[in-house]
Amino acid sequence: MSTSLPRARHEHILRHIELHGTVSATGVAQELGVSPMTIRRDMDELEEAGRLVRVHGGAIAATAPPVPQSALTNIGVVVPGTVGHFPMIIRGMDAASHALRARLVLATSQYHPDVERRQAERLVEAGVKGLILAPTLREQTEEELAEWVRQQPVPVVFLERRLESTALASFDSVRSDHARGAVLAVEHLHRLGHERVGIALLERTATAPLIREGYARAIERLGMKSAPYRALPKRDEEHDGRLDIELAAFIDECLESGTTAALVHTDVEAARIVELAVDRGLRIPDDLALVAYDDNTAAFALVPLSAVTAPRRDLGGEALSTVMHRVSEAGDGDRAPRNLAILPRLTVRESCGARA
Repeated sequence: MSTSLPRARHEHILRHIELHGTVSATGVAQELGVSPMTIRRDMDELEEAGRLVRVHGGAIAATAPPVPQSALTNIGVVVPGTVGHFPMIIRGMDAASHALRARLVLATSQYHPDVERRQAERLVEAGVKGLILAPTLREQTEEELAEWVRQQPVPVVFLERRLESTALASFDSVRSDHARGAVLAVEHLHRLGHERVGIALLERTATAPLIREGYARAIERLGMKSAPYRALPKRDEEHDGRLDIELAAFIDECLESGTTAALVHTDVEAARIVELAVDRGLRIPDDLALVAYDDNTAAFALVPLSAVTAPRRDLGGEALSTVMHRVSEAGDGDRAPRNLAILPRLTVRESCGARA
């Protein structure tokens, strides 16, 4: 389908509404590679033709009542921050919110458990009917988290956390299967003929242990040779030099050990490895093939990075759908909890030297 033709765009918009009941202008613009303004004009034309009804941020089916028949349900969302991984998840929630008759109320914790709890409690006090929470576990155990969540008077759905405690087993959760994402990356590099695949991880994140787990599982199952592992420090404006030192040391270890490929978390660190390698006269991917984990800015690296792409929009939609089901079934304590793990995909670009 040519996205440059209005008719093709119109068909795409209408098909999306037919399948999902609603469509986001921003989401369609990203899918088709055009500006949101172009899609909004398309939606205006389709509304004039009676094919859909415009709503804030997108459109719904023409058969849907333009005036809501029921009040919006306020849902609180508490995430660590609004940069990096979570903005696209929130957009996924927003895209799903129109059909679900939900209004999102967003708060951030900045990775502080005390702030997180106060933000959640403030949202409950403000009248939200459910909470979507990406909890911080640095200064609290899962048992302590479970005790606090049980005290909340509204349904809680955990977001982007694999929670192991039995105490949390009765709560719903929606997350990326990050371990499987790492397996996808290693398997792809192995198929390209790489016998050693190194790994460099931004350790102080909730994602890192899962990536490390999937990586180790894939290396063992495929019978691959040992390769360098490097724990990377958190980026800090006052200590940027330390990160470069660690990345340079990782490149040295790969060259010395005959390692020809690496999985690097995140794409920011992977992009910096490309720059350091090029400065040394190395070629990406000929001398070192790379797959980044996260796909926020990977496409814009000096050599566009292949990357494990988390299903962020799907995560947002599924999390909101799950909490809305809980709200609608309030008092039904017999419903089994949902623990949904969504598989990432591998987006192949120039940095690993082959197409998917």
